[in-house]
Amino acid sequence: MNFTFLQADQAAQGQGSMMPMLIMLVAMFVIMYFFMIRPQKKRQKELQQWRNSLQVGTEVVLAGGIRGKIKDLNPEKSYMIVEIAKGVNIEVDRNSVYADMEQQMQK
Repeated sequence: MNFTFLQADQAAQGQGSMMPMLIMLVAMFVIMYFFMIRPQKKRQKELQQWRNSLQVGTEVVLAGGIRGKIKDLNPEKSYMIVEIAKGVNIEVDRNSVYADMEQQMQK
């Protein structure tokens, strides 16, 4: 008879220990969101705004490290023409532009 009361008492204590673990899990997610996910989204949004504000004549660095000057922009589509050498033009996706050379030289 004492054994059944002991088991019931231990079961009641086991249920109470789940709440602190759940609170810690939620707290870890909130911390991860504010220190990792939110700043990354903010950087991506700023980069996209910068890409949308590019103009003809801006010197840029592409994703592969290629440097060039924007010769033509196509606002309807997501590509642009970049001159990488005299008379050598390439068509690149707007998302492959990562840096403005003038800003990089100032840093």
